[in-house]
Amino acid sequence: MVQQLSCHPKRLTVLKDFDISANRWALRQSHTLQALPVQANHFPGFPTTQRSGFLPKVVRFWGAHYATTRQSHPRLGGFTGVSCCATPAKPVEDSSSLSTERPSLLEAAYRFPDRPAIVSADQTFSYADLLVSAQATALEIQSAAIDDAEAIVSKAQIGPRVAIMVPPGAEYVASTWATWMCGGVVVPLAISNPPSELEYVIKDSKANVVLGTQQYEEVLQPICELWGLQLVVVGAITPDCGKGATVPRVPHFAKDTGALIIYTSGTTGRPKGVLHTHKNLISQVRSLTDAWEWSQDDRILHCLPLHHIHGIVNALYCAHYNGALVEFMPSFSPGEVWKRLMRQVNPVTVFMGVPTMYVILMRKFEGLGAEAQRQAAAAAAALRLTVSGSAACPVSVMASWEKITGQRLLERYGMTEIGMALSNPLKPMHQRRAGTVGRPLPSVEVRIGGLGPTEVGQGELGVRGSTVFCEYFGRAEATASSFDRDGYFLTGDTAEVDEDGVYTILGRTSVDIIKSGGYKLSALEIENHLLEHPSIRECAVVGLPDEVYGEIVAAVIVCEEGEPPLEGDDLRVWAKDHMAIYKIPRVTKVLDGLPRNAMGKVNKKELIKSVFPSE
Repeated sequence: MVQQLSCHPKRLTVLKDFDISANRWALRQSHTLQALPVQANHFPGFPTTQRSGFLPKVVRFWGAHYATTRQSHPRLGGFTGVSCCATPAKPVEDSSSLSTERPSLLEAAYRFPDRPAIVSADQTFSYADLLVSAQATALEIQSAAIDDAEAIVSKAQIGPRVAIMVPPGAEYVASTWATWMCGGVVVPLAISNPPSELEYVIKDSKANVVLGTQQYEEVLQPICELWGLQLVVVGAITPDCGKGATVPRVPHFAKDTGALIIYTSGTTGRPKGVLHTHKNLISQVRSLTDAWEWSQDDRILHCLPLHHIHGIVNALYCAHYNGALVEFMPSFSPGEVWKRLMRQVNPVTVFMGVPTMYVILMRKFEGLGAEAQRQAAAAAAALRLTVSGSAACPVSVMASWEKITGQRLLERYGMTEIGMALSNPLKPMHQRRAGTVGRPLPSVEVRIGGLGPTEVGQGELGVRGSTVFCEYFGRAEATASSFDRDGYFLTGDTAEVDEDGVYTILGRTSVDIIKSGGYKLSALEIENHLLEHPSIRECAVVGLPDEVYGEIVAAVIVCEEGEPPLEGDDLRVWAKDHMAIYKIPRVTKVLDGLPRNAMGKVNKKELIKSVFPSE
């Protein structure tokens, strides 16, 4: 039985003077919209469970189907004759409003509506296709979002939170843009997460509406029913649905308007919602555009999860901010990646991954024939930019990738709260230093606690600037305690800066800095040494409590296939020639594999609990 929504007025923070239709249906900032009764002719062509009254709990919505089959609608105007029109989309009428600084993440879409924006499942979607679908979906979000039952206390202007569970592709991008068009905040859900974790994010973000595709309806619907939320189920977007559509003016977002809530990985406690404003996101994207020289000629092969900063901002937002093309893979497959890179038609120019992905790619490379290896190496060498991040890249992995491809991976440093802060240089490639994360990016200030501006040394890394997040959503105390009195965000990472101003991340202060016998040891440094052993494929180094030394070094290792298992004494004998004696692991455990999250990180606190439960 379909439950009906009661008639609640809805307050939506929407775009100022954003004309969403041909008859200039202007939405004013902080305008109060009453719940709109849905008549049969409001969304003709949509399959729904009722013909009138208020929207049901589940709305099945095919925005592209509407755009390609209907004539101009009084609220969605500008789509007349779409299905048979071969004329290109009309660009923004008032070109003088286009700032060279591009104040909106969507501006390139409005400037170049006919440029290809997405390739997914062998289908190509233009920026106009995405805009048309997003405009229609925005109306559904507005119709579905319910006014907040409790006041939202925030430093930002907060619109409806829209939780999005959509796989990589055109629908994900259109759902994001639709949320912004109606003044909402995107809350991406991890498609790999179990229901309990999805429910936590939906509840913690105080989501007003949930957007998902049909394959996730079964898991999302019980959560929505439990919390009284409306689930909007979106279908596939049709390529070319934007042909002939009139593109409205570029939306300009107030700088303090909330745009995105990404949840931390929860390695230091329950995941926290990190709120970024439009200003934060624009600052992050501009910084990377300058440093990595993004342009509309780029084509990125996207294999990263879309609930982390790496996949969302670095790979997706940067590309679309510059009018570039994003080619999605449904999931990371080393064979498919090599096959795509070797295809010379529409060559890929940018690839981003986590260290584990590069390790898997190299293993796949080793299994290729001689001619295929030659082609694969040449294809990788032709990439303009290859980035590694989200976890420390072992020096051995960097060296192996460069030996195969001639490309030295560009390693950078960032986190959910700050976007990207440090980066090795794009050019010249030989100045990228393995094991380091380079220098501060444009518009980013960094400092190490306890050090002066020109001093060399190590300590906790602090980051300040417009790229730094607004707040932990709903956690005022946690937000306040994360900044020092000078406004620097305290990352919780221990870093070292040398005389050239180049930074090295030594690890998380809480788990990667081991205090043993008066020494402060970097677990990441010890891991890099251990990975030089020919029998070790993976490793994780942790500190275990000890009455005498405070902590002792312990290593969890995974051996290469076909290699004999390592004994503790054998490893210690080998290690004496590779590291100081006080860095050598005193305890060693061998596993079949290391548990990693979606971004390739090992949760060391959980690892200690499972492998060393008595410690």
